[in-house]
Amino acid sequence: MICPKALKKGDTIGLISASGATPPEKLQPAIASIEKLGLNVVVGETCHARHGYLAGTDDLRVADVHRMFDDPMIDGIFCIRGGYGATKILAQLDFDLISANPKVFAGYSDVTALHIAFNQLCGFVTYHTPMPSTEFIRQEMDDYTWQSFIQLIMENERKAYYLKNPSHQPMSTLVPGSASGQLIGGNLTLVTASLGTPYEIDTRGKILFLEDIDETEQRVDRMLTQLKLAGKLDDVAGILLGAWTNCEPENPEKPAHSLSLQTIFQEILVPLGKPMIADLACGHCLPTMSLPLGRSVKMDADNQRIHVVG
Repeated sequence: MICPKALKKGDTIGLISASGATPPEKLQPAIASIEKLGLNVVVGETCHARHGYLAGTDDLRVADVHRMFDDPMIDGIFCIRGGYGATKILAQLDFDLISANPKVFAGYSDVTALHIAFNQLCGFVTYHTPMPSTEFIRQEMDDYTWQSFIQLIMENERKAYYLKNPSHQPMSTLVPGSASGQLIGGNLTLVTASLGTPYEIDTRGKILFLEDIDETEQRVDRMLTQLKLAGKLDDVAGILLGAWTNCEPENPEKPAHSLSLQTIFQEILVPLGKPMIADLACGHCLPTMSLPLGRSVKMDADNQRIHVVG
């Protein structure tokens, strides 16, 4: 697995959206947030475009991705936001072009579709990180989140280090044991949407990270059950669970008519017997850690330790 060259001050970032349209009032603050890191910004056409809920047509979003990977003056690519749409362009992407130009590629949520494809089809590490128009510009973007992001994209090209929560947010053990493997995954909805496609996630011997937002507990149950029935959870070496933001009962007034996430995890995931750590500060939350998808990790669920090693 190729680890792209770490960024440094003075490097140039290509800013794109392969997914949802960017609210116009958020574009300049997003650019400014990147420039504060000492990076230059080339703004893709998709940051200005709208096609309904998408950041321009499929063809435009594909062209922006290709342009940023193909341009030797672009050192890294940040997705300005998530939303919906990355899955729609997978079949049009030139993976040979992308494979020939591995670069820092950062984002999360809907960007999970691209992380899976680039890890599996292009063979390079990508970065599950907060994004310029959704987190960078928020006043509550805290030091932990900034430092985790900067450490990952500007320092840890191949260094070994531990993934640690903020000191006041302990992880928890759902299943004891240890495991090692390539770190994969991201947003549960996008991981599940890959099933049955040429871009289906390969979980064999991997450490699978999952998180989500705004899904009812019933839908989380359905998606985890689908992954289980597809054999994807039987194949993993270990599981990491992040934030489940606003994943609540469909009818909050009748909680007895739902199952808590903890119950769902206990009934679907725990019986698998795979080492499992929950409550990673990662996902649609602040503070949030950044993850190197595609790198090798060792997890010690007994002591809630996750070591990035390769």
